[in-house]
Amino acid sequence: MLGMIGHTLVSFIDNIMVGQLGPTELAAVSLGNSFVFIAMSIGIGFSTAITPLIAESDGEKNSAKGKKVFNHGLFLCAILGVMLFLVVLLIKPLMYRMSQPEEVVDLAMPYLNLVAFSLVPLVMFQGFKQFADGLSETKYAMYATIVANVVNVLLNYILIFGKFGFPQMGILGAAIGTLASRAVMLAYMWWLLRSKEKFRPYFERFKLTNLKSAMLRKIISLGLPSAMQMFFEVAIFTGAIWLSGVLGSNPQAANQIALNLSSMTFMIAMGLSVAAMIRVGNQKGLRNFSELRRIAFSIFLLTFFLDIIFALIFTVFHNDLPKLYLDEADVFNQLDNAQVIIIASKLLIVAAVFQISDGIQVVVLGALRGMQDVKIPTLITFVAYWLIGFPTSYFLGKEEALGSTGIWIGLLVGLTVSAILLYLRFNYLTKKLIRTS
Repeated sequence: MLGMIGHTLVSFIDNIMVGQLGPTELAAVSLGNSFVFIAMSIGIGFSTAITPLIAESDGEKNSAKGKKVFNHGLFLCAILGVMLFLVVLLIKPLMYRMSQPEEVVDLAMPYLNLVAFSLVPLVMFQGFKQFADGLSETKYAMYATIVANVVNVLLNYILIFGKFGFPQMGILGAAIGTLASRAVMLAYMWWLLRSKEKFRPYFERFKLTNLKSAMLRKIISLGLPSAMQMFFEVAIFTGAIWLSGVLGSNPQAANQIALNLSSMTFMIAMGLSVAAMIRVGNQKGLRNFSELRRIAFSIFLLTFFLDIIFALIFTVFHNDLPKLYLDEADVFNQLDNAQVIIIASKLLIVAAVFQISDGIQVVVLGALRGMQDVKIPTLITFVAYWLIGFPTSYFLGKEEALGSTGIWIGLLVGLTVSAILLYLRFNYLTKKLIRTS
C-alpha cells in the first residue's frame, strides 16, 4: 500500500506546493497531469501482467520460468515507457482545442514536457516493482518511493519558491522535481534488487538475443487488457478534469483537489489489489482454488472496512481538507480560493460515497488478474465507465444542471456498476473452478 501511495504522494506534494502560487497554477498542473495520468495508467496497468506470472512461478518453485517473465517484462516496460512519452508529446497540442482556460493551457505546456519524460523511468520502475511484488517482496518498492518523495519535496521547495540562491521557477520547478524523483526511484530500486541474494540470479546473463516471441506475446496478452482496464478508469477521471475545465479554472482546481485526495485513498485499495494478485496467483500455481477464494474474500472484506473509514474521514472533514491546498491568506486570490474550497468540499461528499465502490472494484480486478482472467473484466470496465459513467457525468455536469457535483455523481455511478459486475464475475469463476477441480 505504501509503495502504491508513493506514486500519488508525488502528485499530492506538487499540488499542495503549487497551490500556494494560486488556483490558476493548480489548474495548470491538473491539466498537464491529466495527460500524464492516462499514460501512467497504461504503463502501470500493463506492468501488472508481470506479477501474477511471477507469483504463479513462485508457487510452482520454478525460478527459471520466473526469470524469463522478469527479463521479458522489463524489456517491454522500457519500450512502453518511451512510447508513452512520445505519444504524450504528440497529443499535447490537443489542450488548445479542449475549451480549457487559455491562461491555464499556457502554463501547462512547458510543465507537461518534463513530466511526460518522467514516464520512462516510472514505467521501468513498475517493471522492477511488479517483479518483486510477485515474489512477495513488496517492501523494496516502498523504500524506493519513500526516497523518491524525499527528493521531490526538497527539489520542489528549492525550485518552486527559489530557495538557496536558485531562481523561482513555479510549476516548472515542480516538473523538474517530479522527473528527478522518478529517475532516483528507478536507480535506487535497481540497486536494491541487485544487491539482494534472493534477486541476484534473475539479473544474471540477460541478453536481448535471449528474448523469445512466445513469452513476449504471453505478457502482452495479459498486459494489454490490464492496461485497458486501468485506462478506462483513469480516463473517466481525466474526462472529469476536462469537463471541469469547461466550467472554468476554479471548478477545475476544485476537481483537482478532490481527485488528488481520493487518489490517495484509492492507492490503499490498489496496494491491497496487488496483495490479492500475488496471493491468488500463488494459489493458482498450487491449484488450491478453495483457498484462493477464501484469501480473496478476506482481502475484499478488509478493503470494505478501510473504505468505510475513509468515507467517514471525507465526510467529517470535507470543509477542512481542501484548505490544505490553498493559501487562505493570499489577498490577491482570496475570492477564487474561497470558491475553489466551497466546490471541492461538495465533491468530497460524493467522493466519500464512492470510496467503497472504488475500493471493491480495484481489489476484485486484482484477484481476477491473479487468476489471469483479463478479457471479460476489460469489457466490464469499458461498459461501466464509458457507456454508463461518463455519459452520466457529461449530462449532469453541465453548468445548467449540477455542474462539478454532477460530474462526480457520474463517477460514482460508473464505479458502482463496475464493482458489482466484477464481483459477479469473480464469484462465478471461483465457484466454477472449485466445482470442476
